[in-house]
Amino acid sequence: MVQLTILKITKYGPWTLSLGSDREHQLQMLQASLYKDVQKLFSEKNSLVFLNRADEFFVITNGLTLDDHIEIQKELAKNFDLKLSMSIGFAETPFDANLSKEHNIYGFVNGKSEQKVTIIHFDVENLTSKRQNTSPCEISSMIFKLYSKMTEFFLKKNSLTFFMGGDNFMVVSDEFANKYAKEFIALAKKELEVTLNCGIGTGKTAREAVKLATKSLDTIRQIRDSGKEKPEIYELSCF
Repeated sequence: MVQLTILKITKYGPWTLSLGSDREHQLQMLQASLYKDVQKLFSEKNSLVFLNRADEFFVITNGLTLDDHIEIQKELAKNFDLKLSMSIGFAETPFDANLSKEHNIYGFVNGKSEQKVTIIHFDVENLTSKRQNTSPCEISSMIFKLYSKMTEFFLKKNSLTFFMGGDNFMVVSDEFANKYAKEFIALAKKELEVTLNCGIGTGKTAREAVKLATKSLDTIRQIRDSGKEKPEIYELSCF
């Protein structure tokens, strides 16, 4: 069971207009600073933040209580002159219960009960060689086409996809992650002519799952570099 918190800047549009027309550089610096602080505060509690849009973050918060969320909300309020809301849910529970009007936190918290999360970590095989004959803009176009296709595919599996930068993607999935990954690797090869490596990790918290997923991906690289035939998918679990 995965606990998900959506953190959103409220009334961001009207606030940005108050900065005047010469504001874009200010907004980019603010968004970068906010992401840094949000990631720091949640990762200290073994959670992981995914940047959905510059004004919205998805956080895998397995194990976090309402008090943990309030603590983070208070810390962010000290550092930023912005209003932030949090919506919390687990499994398929709707975000419709008000937990804390004072701190603008809504939803349902699973707290410290037994939870687990599965993360898929993809990267593109041998992207370095593609760069030798392909411009950076063309590489970016290919990466974003892949991201679009990946997002569309995994949404149909009730999974969430995030671009992590470079040629790295992470998908928050379920116990069928290995099956989904095999299907998407075949699809990417057929429709986009892209070969993917895939590490899967399952843990009690987001950081544990991501650590195992990344370790799995590293293991694929180690097998490849040793001269042996590499697997497309490698999977580790703490259970």
